[in-house]
Amino acid sequence: MLIDLIKCHGSNNDFLLIDESDRNYKFDDFKRRDLALALCDRENSLGADGILFIRPSKVADAQYRIFNSDGTEASMCGNGLRCAGRYVCEKLGVDEAVIETMKANLKVRKHEEVFSGIPTYQVEISPVTFDLNDLPLNLDQDTLIQERIPALSEELTFTALAVPNPHLTAVVSKDQLDSDLQTELSEKLNQPNDLFPDGVNVSFIRLLEKGSIFVRTFERGVGYTNACGTAMSASTLVTCLMNENEYEQPIDVYNNGGMVQCAVHKEGETFTIDLIGNATFVYSAQIDIDFNADGILTEILEQEDFNEDLQYEKLQEHAKKYLSRF
Repeated sequence: MLIDLIKCHGSNNDFLLIDESDRNYKFDDFKRRDLALALCDRENSLGADGILFIRPSKVADAQYRIFNSDGTEASMCGNGLRCAGRYVCEKLGVDEAVIETMKANLKVRKHEEVFSGIPTYQVEISPVTFDLNDLPLNLDQDTLIQERIPALSEELTFTALAVPNPHLTAVVSKDQLDSDLQTELSEKLNQPNDLFPDGVNVSFIRLLEKGSIFVRTFERGVGYTNACGTAMSASTLVTCLMNENEYEQPIDVYNNGGMVQCAVHKEGETFTIDLIGNATFVYSAQIDIDFNADGILTEILEQEDFNEDLQYEKLQEHAKKYLSRF
C-alpha cells in the first residue's frame, strides 16, 4: 500500500500527517495504532511523537485524530492541531477553518507571524474544566487549584485541569526544574496508580517575567517532548489564575522546542485559550506499507524537503538567547 505523508512540527513536537480523505486507505483503529507504533520509532523508521490522521467530517471542514507514538489515541494536541489546521486551510485555499476533534469542533486560522518567516497558526483550546471527574483524578474533593497532594510531594503546589487532555501543573523554581522531581512524579502517575487511573500530562512551569513563562511537559503516552500545546495552554491559564499574568493578553510561552504565545479568555466561569505558534512542514514523502502477520514493513520511495526548518532554527536561537538570561 502506497501512503503519502508530511513530516511536520509545532515547537519541534513532531508528527507525521496522513490525509485519509483523498485516498481510500481503509484504516481501522488497529491499523492506525500499528502505524503509529511502527512509523514513530525514531531508531528504525521515520520517527515522530505521533501521527495526525486527517479525515472527512460531517460537522466541520475536516476531522483530525492523533495517535501517540505508543499507539494510544489522544483526545487533542494543540501543536498537532496547528499543523493539521495549516494543512486543511492550504488544501481548501482558506485562512480559517473548523476542525473536528474527539471532544469539540475547534477553530483554526492563519495568524501573523510569531517570528519572521515562520508559518503561524492560531488554534482554539477548549473545553476547559477543573472537575476532577473529567481527568479523572481520585481525590475526595471536586477541584484541585493551587493545593498540595501530600502523597505526591510535600514541596509542590498543584493545579489539575483538562483542556480537554488531563494536566497536572506545578509552578517550580529553577532548582526544582533542574532536579529529577518531574521525572519521578511523571513516571509514577503514568504507571498503575490510585490517583490518575488513566495517566496524566505533568507540566513544570517556571515564571520568567511578566508575560513570559517556561513550560516543560512529560506527556502521557509519549514521555518528554520538546513542547505540548495543550500543556502550554493549561499552564498559561494557571498563571492567570495566580494573578502572575493577565487574561486577554498574549503570553510568551518558552519550551525546549522554541516558543509560542497563549492568550486566555474568561467569560464568567468559562475559559477558552488561543494557542499561537509555528506550523512547520519538514518534508513530504511517499512510503510503501505492507501490513502482515509479522508486523509492518515500510520502504521510503521518495522524499522532498520543504526547507522551512532553516528559518525555524532562528526562532530557536532567539528562544535560547532569551532563556539564558534566567
